[in-house]
Amino acid sequence: MTPQELKAFCLEFNASVEEFPFGPETSVFKVLGKMFALSTLDARPLTVNLKCDPDDAVRLREEYAAIAPGWHMNKRHWNTVTVSGVPRRLLRELIEDSYDLVVAGLPRAERLRLDRA
Repeated sequence: MTPQELKAFCLEFNASVEEFPFGPETSVFKVLGKMFALSTLDARPLTVNLKCDPDDAVRLREEYAAIAPGWHMNKRHWNTVTVSGVPRRLLRELIEDSYDLVVAGLPRAERLRLDRA
């Protein structure tokens, strides 16, 4: 997945936006003000920080060398994924799971508005 494809996929989700709270080089993808993905899109190798269920996070780290505890994040809930080191389908699933985990923490009315009850 290229940086442009990563950005486009993150922005496909309902109410997702790209912001730059940490400076112009770091894209932060949010849903209703809550971060679900973070990436320096011009970095090599390309990596993305994604929220993850803690049990799944441990399993994924054991299974894939390209998945590590979240860099500068709560390592229990975030993984850093080297994009080129995981299958494209898995990367898309991890991004969607991250979005869904963040949405699940939103108030019910906001979840319903996003059509993600």
